[in-house]
Amino acid sequence: MTRQARIDAPGALHHIICRGIERGQIFLDDADRDHFVERLATVLSETFTSCFAWALIPNHFHLLVRTGSAPISVIMRRLLTSYAVHFNRRHHRSGHLFQNRYKSILCQQDPYLLELVRYIHLNPVRAKIVSDLSELDRYAYSGHSRLVGTIDDGWQDTESVLIFFAESERNARARYGDFVQSGLSMGKRPELIGGGLVRSAGGWSGVQSLRQLKDHIKSDERILGDSDFVESALVDARETMERKYRLKSLGRDLGTVVSRVSRIFDIPESRIKCSGKEPERVKAKSVAAYWAVNELGMAGTEVGKELSLTQSAVSRAVRRGEELVRELGLSLVNEGNA
Repeated sequence: MTRQARIDAPGALHHIICRGIERGQIFLDDADRDHFVERLATVLSETFTSCFAWALIPNHFHLLVRTGSAPISVIMRRLLTSYAVHFNRRHHRSGHLFQNRYKSILCQQDPYLLELVRYIHLNPVRAKIVSDLSELDRYAYSGHSRLVGTIDDGWQDTESVLIFFAESERNARARYGDFVQSGLSMGKRPELIGGGLVRSAGGWSGVQSLRQLKDHIKSDERILGDSDFVESALVDARETMERKYRLKSLGRDLGTVVSRVSRIFDIPESRIKCSGKEPERVKAKSVAAYWAVNELGMAGTEVGKELSLTQSAVSRAVRRGEELVRELGLSLVNEGNA
């Protein structure tokens, strides 16, 4: 069966599950884990990606993130490639470290955000890496310790989670702890990571109820949400894919993007491609970067090479470009060629 493309969108909530190849270990000791966490914090910061939950298990890891302007594919490529190189060098090995495809589930925030935070943070308990919640509170390789306040390294977005529990940080941390404890008896929660129909229906009981009613519900294993959310996400993904194919069929590539931006801002193409921080050049580069990454689907590293920008600068440029395109009402496709 042909694998379906991952679904992505700016500002989307993703549950990422990534396993070692043939389920082998990807973290052999704390030095590996420390390096991974350091790299994760760097990549998320440079791509303006918020992380709400995470947990490292010897042979896999979980992340719950909201993307900024950088696609989830770019974020994961930067994270996995650099870590695999480090791991192989440190442990004198070669070859692939991770399975070829990580699992990426597009999630509906309400009502799944807090359920996923709890599910992910209880993974070390279920895997018997820690024995109980008291030990989990001090476990350095999970976002739970940051939410309860025993570790504070500044990169995890704890505020967006704690605000659901109380305005006072102290009360919020205590109530969050109670919320996690109440999930200990819930088991593996297959409805959060299983088939799309199960997730979309709200669990096995939801599926059974629908069968009794002979109802039909839209489902997709790449999405966690109710039927309306699933259908909306699929429509958006299809429109994005169709737009990219349409632009390619019209011969749109980075060269035509730079040419279009050159005409819009009345700046020579050579000035857009070389380094410089004059306001008009920054605007032009930003729009070009945004169209290249979000409309053409190009990788940020490739765009950076062509526009003389670092990876982190590409992420910032894409964000600025999105605002400029919206503010100025710009379109990549010329009116006469629409």
